[in-house]
Amino acid sequence: MHPKEFKQEKAGTGRLTALSLAGSQIEMGIGFDDHPAVNRLIDDPRNFPVLLYPAMGAMNVSEGGLAPEMLNDRRLVVFLLDATWACAKKMLTESKRLQSLPKLMFTPVEKSRFVIKRQPHEWCLSTLEAVHQLLGALEASGLDTYPDPGALPALFHKMQQFQIDCASDPNRSGYRKRPYKTPEVRTILPSPRKGKRSLFWRPKET
Repeated sequence: MHPKEFKQEKAGTGRLTALSLAGSQIEMGIGFDDHPAVNRLIDDPRNFPVLLYPAMGAMNVSEGGLAPEMLNDRRLVVFLLDATWACAKKMLTESKRLQSLPKLMFTPVEKSRFVIKRQPHEWCLSTLEAVHQLLGALEASGLDTYPDPGALPALFHKMQQFQIDCASDPNRSGYRKRPYKTPEVRTILPSPRKGKRSLFWRPKET
């Protein structure tokens, strides 16, 4: 987790995700090459460490890119970069060890339902939404179990509804005279300029 996210976003979706999933942990920083906990997880021969990152050439778990037999009885350990898209790029640039990990991705099955924050692209997801869809893809591939797939979306909705209720109360600071727009009616932010590397992956049109 980027320090800005750790210190400023007390109700960030990365923090909510970590609190909801047993066995997950948050490590704060920008560069992680000398981070003891991260290095222990990567160097443990019992682990199969990967980085969740939507990049060309990544193993798409939704399309069979990672199968149970590839783990050879090792534990799948997934690293996520929890930050804004710009800060996540900085974290990856400063972390050669994370760069060297196999990249894992999934084909999104649902667009973001983030109402109180605007995504830079229609297929970008919050950390909580990304983990929810990843767990579904891992279960479908036989790599994990996801016994309560409704829990994370319900928590996400509850967190947002609390923020919306506060913003609609004229007696509170941060009162909004106009309600939040739903993701469907928002104007999509411009795509990166031609030749500029994108931080997100767009699913194929069907």
